Amino acid sequence: MSHVQNDQVRQHVRNRYKEIAIQDNANTSCCSPATSTLSCCGTADEVSSKLGYSIEELSAVPQGANLGLGCGNPQAIASLQSGETVLDLGSGAGFDCFLASKQVEEAGKVYGIDMTPEMVSKARQNALKNGYSNVEFRLGEIEHLPIVDSSIDVIISNCVINLSPDKQQVFNEAFRVLKSGGRLAISDIVTTAELPTEIKEDMDSLASCISGASSVDEVKAMLQASGFIDIVVEPKDDSREFIKDWIPGADMDAYIQSAIIKAKK
Repeated sequence: MSHVQNDQVRQHVRNRYKEIAIQDNANTSCCSPATSTLSCCGTADEVSSKLGYSIEELSAVPQGANLGLGCGNPQAIASLQSGETVLDLGSGAGFDCFLASKQVEEAGKVYGIDMTPEMVSKARQNALKNGYSNVEFRLGEIEHLPIVDSSIDVIISNCVINLSPDKQQVFNEAFRVLKSGGRLAISDIVTTAELPTEIKEDMDSLASCISGASSVDEVKAMLQASGFIDIVVEPKDDSREFIKDWIPGADMDAYIQSAIIKAKK
């Protein structure tokens, strides 16, 4: 894909998430059109509970931080410890960053990176209003992280890397910023069968976390090429239950699943 095409993809994705960010109420999810109000997937909290977030987690974040975007719960696999430095790729309104903040405590630090200015602004407002002193949100592309080398203990991300038109570069950057011994703990979408052509060529499907997905073998190969070890890419069969509604009538659960992605530097 050329640089021009890459930028066209990013702009399409950015515009969609801009629309989500400026809505008055958090009631759309990754699987719903940005113009809808209540989607087939339900409210943000209903969506997130299906993804594996507990009632305690949903009630622990600032109002407006949870936009119902995602395909899993990276917090459940990250094993965050007090004092660690965490980076969230595609941090949105700050949901996972605020949860991580509590786990790493005041001794730790959480950075959220997002390429949509409206999302970064929303996240910063949430942090300021609620006194999150160990969380910082930066505007940037996950292919070109505004983070110094070898400074991060743990990278988390929730259904974002599939949106990138240059996933290899995302993993290269993740490897660059991780400390030696640092780890990835990611939830993302992978393909389990070849997507129909009309879905693969649809930009709205890409922005909805569908047509940009890679296969398990492709994800493993990219992680290996970046230098990662102890790689695990594990599709979750139970994710079919919520994925089946992403495009009503299209049986998307026959083609994609949410996966746990873990690796170490």
